[in-house]
Amino acid sequence: MSRPSDHPGGTSSGAVAPVGAGVSPPQRWSGLALTLVGRAVLNPRLALDLLKTGWAFRRRYWWRMAPFLPVPDPVYLRWRMYTAYGDAAAVPPAEDVIRFARWRRETMRL
Repeated sequence: MSRPSDHPGGTSSGAVAPVGAGVSPPQRWSGLALTLVGRAVLNPRLALDLLKTGWAFRRRYWWRMAPFLPVPDPVYLRWRMYTAYGDAAAVPPAEDVIRFARWRRETMRL
């Protein structure tokens, strides 16, 4: 027989954490951007990682389409959120974005 601590959400005391425990409440994209800017101001290495990651996700030929900014294609972004979080309307937690940006730098040696 397996112990509760062998399963996700299990603890050594046998209690199971409620679904969503430890997960921050959903936020908007603007809230995510503000959080990331705040963290980047405090950590220049992170700022560079986030800028490079953002640049990599820009829409092709972004200068040809309004709003004429290097932002991700909304269709692509919805697909990424669906594949990562199971919800096309999901907004990733700031820690996930930071972890991905650092992983990308280390993996791609940027």
